[in-house]
Amino acid sequence: MSDFVLPTRRRRLWPVFIMPILVVVLAAAWSAFWFYAASKVDENVDAWRAREAAAGRTYDCADRSVAGFPFRLEVRCTGVSVALLAQTAGQAAAQPINAKLGEILVVAQIYDPKLLIAEFKAPAVLSDRGQPAMVVNWSTARSSIVGLPGPPDRADIVFDDASVDRIAASVQAPIARAKHIELHGRNAESSTPDKPVIEAALQIGGGSIQDLHPALAVPFDADIRAQLSGLKDFSPKPWPARFRELQAAGGRVEIVQSRIQQGDLISVASGSLGLTAAGNLDGEVQMTVAGLEKVIPALGIDKLLEMGVPQSALDRFAPGVKSADVNNVLGALDRAIPGLGKVVRQNASAGVTAGVNSLGTEAMLEGRKARSFPLKFVDGAVMMGSLKVAQIPPLF
Repeated sequence: MSDFVLPTRRRRLWPVFIMPILVVVLAAAWSAFWFYAASKVDENVDAWRAREAAAGRTYDCADRSVAGFPFRLEVRCTGVSVALLAQTAGQAAAQPINAKLGEILVVAQIYDPKLLIAEFKAPAVLSDRGQPAMVVNWSTARSSIVGLPGPPDRADIVFDDASVDRIAASVQAPIARAKHIELHGRNAESSTPDKPVIEAALQIGGGSIQDLHPALAVPFDADIRAQLSGLKDFSPKPWPARFRELQAAGGRVEIVQSRIQQGDLISVASGSLGLTAAGNLDGEVQMTVAGLEKVIPALGIDKLLEMGVPQSALDRFAPGVKSADVNNVLGALDRAIPGLGKVVRQNASAGVTAGVNSLGTEAMLEGRKARSFPLKFVDGAVMMGSLKVAQIPPLF
């Protein structure tokens, strides 16, 4: 019996190459898409710069590059310079404030282009009238923004080990310090495209301000949450124009929650602030303070009468009262009965302390005795009861 052999069928080879060919085609398409997106970066950045320049904020970059292939877009800008024109109520239009920054790196994922993450390289040097005025430093600075190129849905910025120094005759003097700063903003649930409402949160850890008052040089922690209404849109505008728009729309800042702690002093607050037609803050914040007795020596109110009252202090704490009148009366008491003026000064300072402690009503704050009282903003003046503790300049 002869053997019967079936003929061998030839296997088709082309299916073997389908998957590699598809991979090559997809890779080529992805590469083309990435390079197209990279080519649009310059166009989008230039459009953004033009919008910002119209609002008085001019951004320049000495060298700009795009990298990150295949899954990211990394835009690196070195030699950054910023010119801020007419961003404050008193800033002269012909004298912009200039800032220089070493480098900014902005990263976007190809699959999520509406999320931008940025890192900033210190230091930033601010100049006024062509001369360095301040230098800002940090160990790390990061930000993120969601929603571009349309109106942003959320924005965040974080600084670690931040410092601000004034430059005078090539010597740096400290102005402010903070171990950690976070600022967050997002659209509130009640926000609509024609009437946006912004929720904001500011957190400061280990902050201090050396240039205003010795009381502020002691480190403090702050956690402030607020809501801003009255915006019309998010188009770029100078800040004075934005504030004027807010005032015309009846916009307000609702302080939902504020907690500040400085050593044994704890303060919580909530309230509402608006703007007058002249651009001054106006409104009321209800405060509850534990450790209020420490505010008096910290502010130096108890020393005013003991050392003689300067007019500048009276203008701040008792507007309209003349320093010469107070000091003349106390001096006359000393001449009539030596030492009587000093006794009156000391008793008066004790009276000031008692008067401040009698503000508002008794309260409890985090298990401690406290005082609850309103802090009023009257056309820019900050009033603690009958005491004027500060004057805030107009915002436009």
